[in-house]
Amino acid sequence: MSKCYSRRSFLKSSLSAASFAAMAGVSSGPFVLAQQSPGDKLRVAVIGAANMGGYSVDCALKENLVALVDVDDKNIAKVMSEKVKDTAKPRIFYDYRKMLDECHKDLDVVLIATPDHNHAPAAIRAINYGKHVFCQKPLAHNIAECYALAKAARKHKVLTQMGNQGYCGEAIRRVAEYVAAGAIGEVIETHTLLDRNFGGTGGRPPSKPVPDGLHWDEWLGPAPYRDYHEGLHPFSWRDWKAFGTGTIGDMACHRLCYPFMALRLWEVKKFTVECINTKNGSDEKYPQDNIVCYHIPARDNFPACKCYVYDHKDLRPEVMKELEKKYEIKWSEATLFVGTKGYLNNHSRIIPESEHQKFPVPPKTLVRPKAGGPIEDLYACIRTGGTPVSNFIDAAGPLTAMALTGHLAQYAGIGAKIEWNVKKMKCTNMREINKFVRREYRKGWEV
Repeated sequence: MSKCYSRRSFLKSSLSAASFAAMAGVSSGPFVLAQQSPGDKLRVAVIGAANMGGYSVDCALKENLVALVDVDDKNIAKVMSEKVKDTAKPRIFYDYRKMLDECHKDLDVVLIATPDHNHAPAAIRAINYGKHVFCQKPLAHNIAECYALAKAARKHKVLTQMGNQGYCGEAIRRVAEYVAAGAIGEVIETHTLLDRNFGGTGGRPPSKPVPDGLHWDEWLGPAPYRDYHEGLHPFSWRDWKAFGTGTIGDMACHRLCYPFMALRLWEVKKFTVECINTKNGSDEKYPQDNIVCYHIPARDNFPACKCYVYDHKDLRPEVMKELEKKYEIKWSEATLFVGTKGYLNNHSRIIPESEHQKFPVPPKTLVRPKAGGPIEDLYACIRTGGTPVSNFIDAAGPLTAMALTGHLAQYAGIGAKIEWNVKKMKCTNMREINKFVRREYRKGWEV
């Protein structure tokens, strides 16, 4: 594979106005598949084959599926019988470390769709072998891992992509283009509904025997050892601090990305995160019903702004309720931009529609992805050059890290304001909170 790719550091934020399109996928150098022709198939490994991993399998089968990793024998059997059939003969593993050690010379791309706690350990091993990597959102389990993955991607000059599908979409770019055109004046607030409520109270349920076919030690991966119990595999691990990332981790990469792109939040070097509301939670589980506010300082071309994030729509603010009544709007997994001259939703429509019709349609200034979905865009960039739109360095790393600072405010409690230094990767006013920036790893699973 070609090694001639270079990109900006995700910590460098002094971008000029002319480089606004960089967030949408402009490469500073080509990275082209070094094989016989653009039609040659990529050699792909899939880590995590079920649920969200189904997308990875589908995309891998369009290329050359070399290896398949899953901790559940039932998942592997189902994928092989229903999807793979006779179209490929992948090597089967339940430990991604073993797969990468044995198969790395036969791979170009690794597609990851495990529970959150295994994202970074799997991704960084693939990157260190020089492989291009797709990883489902959120990029990592904690803030330190976001930085580590971006650093590794930069060092090894590989192409990377996070699976927040909306970042590949047209709506997010149209929103940014309307904001840049002054459609609602200067943006002073954003309100983002995530529409989940992961977390809970209490400790672990009683231990149970590991289900047949589940490779429990590999499912745990980097997390501290515990006996198997209910409420984890295959979905509810999202509630648990050791494995998931709560509501804000799971969903902000889909929804906070709208203000992140439109307001160029990757440029921000310092900001404050405030906890407005939170309840429940325990040593084991994430708090619920959270509202956090990111206080973004004024910058060139942008005034100070407050970005509110709500776990679900029942927590929505009065401004959303008022617009709901007045214009019969239904909010769900939505972002509202509040400007000095009006309102804009995440469908790139000025509210009310009559005002939208009056505003001249702004030109399309942002570069679009090369192909429809995040894996397809990654494939296209490998073949023809360019930067995937949600790459780890420029987009996925800083976006996920910003989202996960919401945890710090939630842990500090209602009324707490966390002062965050992006470059130093630390809270500067409540140093005890910094213990949540990273985690300990079981031996052999380190990042």
